[in-house]
Amino acid sequence: MTFKVAIIGRPNVGKSTLFNRLVGRKLALVDDTPGVTRDRRVHAAKLYDLHFDVIDTAGFEDAGASTLPGRMRAQTEIAIHEADLIFFTIDAKSGLLPDDRTFAEIVRKSGKPVVLVANKAEAKGAQGGMLEAWELGLGEPIPVSAEHGQGMPDLRDAVIAAIGEARAFGEDEEGEDDEIAATEVLIGEDIADPDAEDVHTYDDTKPMRIAVVGRPNAGKSTLINALIGEERLLTGPEAGITRDSISVDWDWHGRRLKLFDTAGMRRKARIHEKLEVMSVQDGLRAIRFAEIVIIVLDATIPFEKQDLQIADLIIREGRAPVIAFNKWDLIDHPQELLAELREKTERLLPQVRGIQAVPVSAETGRGLDKLMDAVLRTHKVWNSRVSTGKLNRWLEAILAHHPPPAVAGRRLKVKYVTQAKTRPPGFVVQCSRPDAMPQSYVRYLSNSLREAFDMPGVPIRIALRTSDNPFAGRAKKRN
Repeated sequence: MTFKVAIIGRPNVGKSTLFNRLVGRKLALVDDTPGVTRDRRVHAAKLYDLHFDVIDTAGFEDAGASTLPGRMRAQTEIAIHEADLIFFTIDAKSGLLPDDRTFAEIVRKSGKPVVLVANKAEAKGAQGGMLEAWELGLGEPIPVSAEHGQGMPDLRDAVIAAIGEARAFGEDEEGEDDEIAATEVLIGEDIADPDAEDVHTYDDTKPMRIAVVGRPNAGKSTLINALIGEERLLTGPEAGITRDSISVDWDWHGRRLKLFDTAGMRRKARIHEKLEVMSVQDGLRAIRFAEIVIIVLDATIPFEKQDLQIADLIIREGRAPVIAFNKWDLIDHPQELLAELREKTERLLPQVRGIQAVPVSAETGRGLDKLMDAVLRTHKVWNSRVSTGKLNRWLEAILAHHPPPAVAGRRLKVKYVTQAKTRPPGFVVQCSRPDAMPQSYVRYLSNSLREAFDMPGVPIRIALRTSDNPFAGRAKKRN
């Protein structure tokens, strides 16, 4: 059984840098600005031969419970409660501050084993801060540099001393993680045998990755909290609370899910701070790794220009979108508005005709089951496969009903179609002159495919190909 470590300390002591060092990847946002981290993030970590889970936390601040720093502190206290070991982190360069002493007392009262980590020990003058750290009464400070990776062997030894060899080297769950990773199919999966006539069955045992995106203050974090039934993510009336893309593991009716909360995405022209740029980039990365993307729209002000740009980005990335009209509890005439919103959805997002759009209220919990049903239906369509035989029978009927137009006096010939990929569905159409095929006819094929094989609400890729002419480019021999 693995153990769990929480990294605790006041703002700007290098907790997220240490977290990234332990997990071996730059997952947490790092900046010189104090208070970058707000939510707690959990990830598998490795320290030489030690395997454990590590929790990155917000900077511990002494503030009222109703304020944003106070709510961040509550999340950190939950992390202390969940952890088996605490890395109490101080800045050796600046020495002890009053907040360090206050929070050291809170950590001591928790009764959990503590390792005192003196970060930024490579800096000039850090020795004085190291000596001051003894005053906290948490044992010997371990000098490290999370930025440069110095002091990690001493940190490993301190972990073993704090929790004992039996716990430190207990059986980990790597085997299970490997099994989960092996079951995940790559996005843009190739179909091994396009000509197979076997009926494709949807595998509901594979984990599903879902990103939740939208403009600031649309209710993304509140929606995830409502889905999982706990206050896992920091929420509040302030816009832009979420900065990191936080992943949350969840089990829904026996299906393993990983939910990704993302920072609110504003118009590019309004983004000036480096930190917000980093947050948006982190959100875009979450979209690229997701399978389903829930676009959360504020039902009181839906379909702003930024909403449509976010949806267009998701479609271009080939992810499967689902729309959640949030804050439905604030709507006075729900039936009239729902009909209007669905009409706008079809008109403004024609490239994913039939997209699932569900009214929900993250505050009251209304519509959440319908939202998850829509997610599952969309995921099945996104993974759908059509046999080559069915596709070419469909193509024969389409060509008889509406053949391709003539270009420059020559009729275009469409010979063959097959599905080459899923996730999203991708088709290859073999024709005589791909470069001359009008985009209007390609859209006609796409819409006909969507209707004939029941593939609503997901992007459909169509690639035009032609067979190689072995005689092309050869000069005629003259006698």
